[in-house]
Amino acid sequence: MSDVLPEEVTALAEAVGPEPDELVEEMDARAEREGFPTVGPAVGGWLALLARVVDARRVFEFGSGFGYSAYWFARELPADGEVVLTEVDRDELEDARTYFERAGLADRARFEHGDAIETVTEYEGPFDVVLVDNEKSRYVEAFEAVREKVREGGLVLADNAVTAGPIDRTDVLALLSGESVEASDASRGIADYLGHVREAEGFETALLPLGEGVAVSVRRD
Repeated sequence: MSDVLPEEVTALAEAVGPEPDELVEEMDARAEREGFPTVGPAVGGWLALLARVVDARRVFEFGSGFGYSAYWFARELPADGEVVLTEVDRDELEDARTYFERAGLADRARFEHGDAIETVTEYEGPFDVVLVDNEKSRYVEAFEAVREKVREGGLVLADNAVTAGPIDRTDVLALLSGESVEASDASRGIADYLGHVREAEGFETALLPLGEGVAVSVRRD
């Protein structure tokens, strides 16, 4: 169950969204079994839709785990498209590679082991979609590292914009409102990010309150 929406609403979002395939169902089962955080099929469907809306050809992810969100993106890319997966855990990255190979999508993916913010400096833009899902305290750093590489009309998506683990959305809202509260580093990181993109020149941001919350920022110029 999502901590953002009632279970029935999440189930409805999943029912209306794109149909998960057998590999998505397998990864969902793994996430449930291992307690591994993924965006889930409701948000995965939105990632796929947003990629399709902006006619995405190149996607970059800050933090990919075993490839769940990247797989939703990859299914929407053209044959010559590219999604860049980054992950500090080598085993998880290799699992992602295996999933992509089984799906016949490995030729449209690049698997980068190491720090995502260091990795993005090695890439030139433009990117059509960027997903920020690394350490919450480094979200602003990730955004600044990639913002000039996002094309006009492209998207920067940030997961966990409402909740996840040590993130307290009440604290996030209080911090955004300028209040002084004792909050976790993760909550402060999310509040800093939301405040930063809200004021970022050339970007417009809205919140998708599904899953654990996704901040959607579009580059206007």
